[in-house]
Amino acid sequence: MKRLIVFFLFIALLFSSGCAGLKNLGGKEGLKEEASSAAQGAAGLARRTDTLRVHFLDVGQGDSILVQFPNGRNMLVDAGKNDSASTVISYLKKNRVKKIDYLVGTHPHEDHIGSLDAVIKSFEIGEIFMPKAVTGTESFRDVLAAVKNKGLQIKTAKAGVSILEDGNLFAKIIAPCGPEYEGLNNYSAVIKVEYGDVAFLLAGDAEELSEKEILAGGADVKAQVLKVGHHGSHSSTSTEFLKAVAPKYAVISAGAGNDYHHPHQVTLDKLSKAGVTVLRTDEKGTIVFGTDGKDLAFATTK
Repeated sequence: MKRLIVFFLFIALLFSSGCAGLKNLGGKEGLKEEASSAAQGAAGLARRTDTLRVHFLDVGQGDSILVQFPNGRNMLVDAGKNDSASTVISYLKKNRVKKIDYLVGTHPHEDHIGSLDAVIKSFEIGEIFMPKAVTGTESFRDVLAAVKNKGLQIKTAKAGVSILEDGNLFAKIIAPCGPEYEGLNNYSAVIKVEYGDVAFLLAGDAEELSEKEILAGGADVKAQVLKVGHHGSHSSTSTEFLKAVAPKYAVISAGAGNDYHHPHQVTLDKLSKAGVTVLRTDEKGTIVFGTDGKDLAFATTK
């Protein structure tokens, strides 16, 4: 009973800052705090001193992921479409984000970098990472202009680049592995975030070609949570890749009734066959995971 009480106290604290309205709790019982020290742990959790939070924002047909590290630093991976700016910026501010220490544009498609320029203008930025992929779109030009005006320099997002390493806390880029691709999706920065025994794999829009390269390179892709590549398209999440990741949860970021019919049924069938719990932003709204490096919990806004 004590362990159950502590677990729900952990959940309450986990989502007490800027996440009002979250519901549909799920996760493992058994956080290791003793009930007698739970109140003292409350203040610590509120300051994010031992909790990693990963927020999958509901930005419709696009991607935006806020990672709040237990060392107090923040990483934003993508910022949705051009019309997602107010959603993303207000969400970050509600979660007390003043500085984005690590900003990642996974690849230059509008549904991933559309509001990146607005984010750059609105927050202090530490480092920015993007792959060496170029496109002539206005969205991409706007990002480059915002970077220049802020006096920032883009670091190349490619396999082997470490974003963060702090004790048992890591964020590293495991793709793109190659120098050049036909389409922009396979340029996607694929990021693995690890905290203790818990890992998240954020796959951007990486397709089967990139997945094969990742596996061929011997990267450790095993993770409890997989952000499914390319909004659940049939072009991503190969059987081999899914087997290697072996996730417990799969998050799919997609817009309700989108023109691409994402997520595709073949992908959903693969996930179901593998026994993976699927969480979709078009069905669940914003999805937030929290972990102390051992146990994992989540909540949604719908």
